[in-house]
Amino acid sequence: MEKKNFSLTLLCLMLSGVGAVTVTIPQSQYEYARGDNITLPCSFITTASITSQTQVIITWSSLTQAVIATYYHSAIPTTDIDTDYEGRLSLDVDVTQGKANLKLSSISLADNKNFECRVQIPGDKKGKQTAITNLVVLVAPSTPVCKQQGTAQYGQDITLTCASAEGSPTPTYSWKRFNVQNQSVPQDSRTTDKDGILSLYNISKDTSGYYVCTSQNKIRSATCNLSLSVMPPSLNIASTAGIIAAVAAALVILIIIICCCCCRKKNKDEEYAMGVREGDEYHDNEPDRNGEGRRVEGQGKDSYEDSSVKRTERNEEKSQPDRSDYDDRRSDYDDRRSDYNDRRRDDYDDRRSDYDDRRSDYNDRRRDDYDDRRSDYDDRRRDYSDRRERYDDDRHYQDRRRDDNRYDDRDRDRPPVPNSKPPRRDYDD
Repeated sequence: MEKKNFSLTLLCLMLSGVGAVTVTIPQSQYEYARGDNITLPCSFITTASITSQTQVIITWSSLTQAVIATYYHSAIPTTDIDTDYEGRLSLDVDVTQGKANLKLSSISLADNKNFECRVQIPGDKKGKQTAITNLVVLVAPSTPVCKQQGTAQYGQDITLTCASAEGSPTPTYSWKRFNVQNQSVPQDSRTTDKDGILSLYNISKDTSGYYVCTSQNKIRSATCNLSLSVMPPSLNIASTAGIIAAVAAALVILIIIICCCCCRKKNKDEEYAMGVREGDEYHDNEPDRNGEGRRVEGQGKDSYEDSSVKRTERNEEKSQPDRSDYDDRRSDYDDRRSDYNDRRRDDYDDRRSDYDDRRSDYNDRRRDDYDDRRSDYDDRRRDYSDRRERYDDDRHYQDRRRDDNRYDDRDRDRPPVPNSKPPRRDYDD
């Protein structure tokens, strides 16, 4: 066919009698698959006489790039090839036959462009010196990627996108929808499908389904799919934040209650370890109707006082000394007892107040620092030991008083010396 076109062109020129060069490429577009080895044909005719000495220049160039190959016809023909095409481009030239073909091997998408063939002959510059053709490299579309944009909730607008990374010619895209029975379902009238973008408006539960996108060109097709499940609207951000805040506040309150309970229990344990418990301090003795002291609980130092009073009464019943002397001793005893009880109450109040002050200070220090609490605890232990020592001193003083009273009792029990007692005889005389 190329020979036929060339012959027709040559015949027209001969008939017209016009001497001019004419460059032709049989087709305006050539399509080849990626990786093929191809030939782009180019032919020319001229009325000029061409010999081995005639300088003919044949040039192939790209419209997006400069000259890629140049052939110089002379006694020693030479060819210049651009560095980007070295190793896979060559020229098939026969000047006498009017042939100037371009050969490419392993074509790629980078070769998807327009090519121009130019022939320059000295003395023959009229006519058509160039011809252009378009090379289309066919590439099957790659597997497309399906994505969802927007929240699939009732009343929302969402978009489904589909795109192939490569494909030549540019692929076309189409969406289809299927239900759970894998049956095709027509799209809603409000749905738009353009260039792989499927727009869904005011979606509802019926919008849920299985969506398939097909990417296709003249080579082949490829598909991707996604499942769309439309759900009721979820709680808004404010409601969610309120619920989270309420739960957090409840947890904080619960932790505070637990900490308070633990602190209270630990305070009780520490009070027990210190030997000072509220309500277990020294109790005042309550005098009964006949003036005898009685103990509130347990065995203590008041037992001595009760027994001492009882012994005094018994001794008074056995021997009746001078009533005035008895009344004086009794009054002195009552005064001492009242003074003792007053001092005990004052000491108890002071200790109670001191205990309350220490308890308050202890709680404050406990909140500030555990180490300070421990140090204060040791100080209170030492203070407690001092008070125990003072208490022991008081007990020792009471023991001494008891001994003194026993000595007085022996004196009272001894019978009086009669006035008529005879004088002591001295036997030595």
